[in-house]
Amino acid sequence: MSRQEEFFKHITEGNTNKGEYITLGSAMLDGTTVKNAFVNVPLKTMNRHGLIAGATGTGKTKTLQVLAENLSEKGVPVLLMDIKGDLSGLAQPSPGHPKIDERHEAIGLPFNPKAFPVEILTLSEQNGVRLRATISEFGPVLISRILDVTETQAGIISVIFKYCDDHKLPLLDLKDFKKILQYATGEGKEEFQEAYGRISTASTGAILRKIIEIEQQGGELFFGEKSFEVDDLLRIDKDGRGYINIIRLTDIQDKPKLFSTFMLSLLAEIYSTFPEQGDSGRPELIMFIDEAHLIFNEASKALLNQIESIVKLIRSKGVGLYFVTQNPTDVPEAVLSQLGLKVQHALRAFTAKDRKAIKLTAQNYPDTEYYDTADVLTSLGTGEALVSALNEKGRPTPLAATMMRAPMSRMDILTDTELRNLLSDSDLVKKYNEEIDRESAYEMLNKKIEQAEAEEAKEKARKEKEALKKAESKRKTGSTRKSTRMNPIVKVLTSATFIRSVFGILTKVMK
Repeated sequence: MSRQEEFFKHITEGNTNKGEYITLGSAMLDGTTVKNAFVNVPLKTMNRHGLIAGATGTGKTKTLQVLAENLSEKGVPVLLMDIKGDLSGLAQPSPGHPKIDERHEAIGLPFNPKAFPVEILTLSEQNGVRLRATISEFGPVLISRILDVTETQAGIISVIFKYCDDHKLPLLDLKDFKKILQYATGEGKEEFQEAYGRISTASTGAILRKIIEIEQQGGELFFGEKSFEVDDLLRIDKDGRGYINIIRLTDIQDKPKLFSTFMLSLLAEIYSTFPEQGDSGRPELIMFIDEAHLIFNEASKALLNQIESIVKLIRSKGVGLYFVTQNPTDVPEAVLSQLGLKVQHALRAFTAKDRKAIKLTAQNYPDTEYYDTADVLTSLGTGEALVSALNEKGRPTPLAATMMRAPMSRMDILTDTELRNLLSDSDLVKKYNEEIDRESAYEMLNKKIEQAEAEEAKEKARKEKEALKKAESKRKTGSTRKSTRMNPIVKVLTSATFIRSVFGILTKVMK
């Protein structure tokens, strides 16, 4: 048996599955594609998470597109983070190209252009289904981790939430949260101190500054109603294909705090609401996080710990997380160790540091007699990748340098007209894009303060009226006493001595 035949058998046996699977392409040996040596990923292990890595321009986005298409076709819903804005073309079929036909001929797969059911979501003012969540839904622990506050400040946030629960004050958006913090050390200081203990103005001031940081990155658009229901990510179209939900994040690169806040809230909500799936043979939802370093680079230690915990636990809910980034070192080791599927596109060695990173990356892959992994990593062409997955028994499949299949959908963005038509047909746009600003903590506290001020003004007016009445009464009393007192002159004129003197003088005059 020739070396190529041995290689073909090695790859084919290692990629044989009893259940459903996705074909990524065909394996390569010595730089040549071996036709029909298909590299498959079983659906059963796709909730074991994954990584798509590689230098700029090596085909990461197209690999993401291929995975999303094939998952949708298998009836598995997908959520994509579209940072670069080039994934909306999934809603339109590929126009085809001779090079695509040539590639698929070498692989041994037919090429069938297709469009897929797509929903466009947005965190910002871009067009799409508005994603929102309320402050209350986050809860004090998650909010504290997002804001990266001290232990003392986290305690104050817990007290704030407790007060709002006790007094039926809905915490919906950032203005509610800011208002209750100001109230705790202002008009409601005595009330808080009596029921929950003293709250430091310096601590609330520090928390407010953290809130403003998120607010400046567009947080006021994200926090509020109507809250997005994560079950709407699990929709299937009439043909049995899973919806591909694309979150437009082209304006999020300068808002990493908002991005990590959204991601953590989404993962936490999915984990708390999705039922335990067990060994069902297929995932419930697959999430692709493009430019994953945006989450990890700006995340606090507490936030990283939370993400790591969710990555470890969310698999049991049937949810797979796939991180797309340039270098595997962008992902923390604790997360990297949990990833079952690794699709590694070419890495470039321009510096000594790059060469060291490539050697470390090569060590993450199974040993094979057919490749020098470190050399292959630097020699892969565009649309080629090293692939290592988990088979149906959870064991690594043979490492394969793979000629990746081309996307069946358009490898470009939608036109403005196509986007408008897509959104006009969306049921979720109608459901979530109506802005709701019902009475919440902000309005209720303002009303409470106004009532307190009105009562205070009323009490002050009552006291002033009483004081005026007392002063008037005192004046009248003084006036009465003065009128009954005899004038001194009148007293002298009417005295007996004065009268006798006058009569004496008159008697003398008359004589």
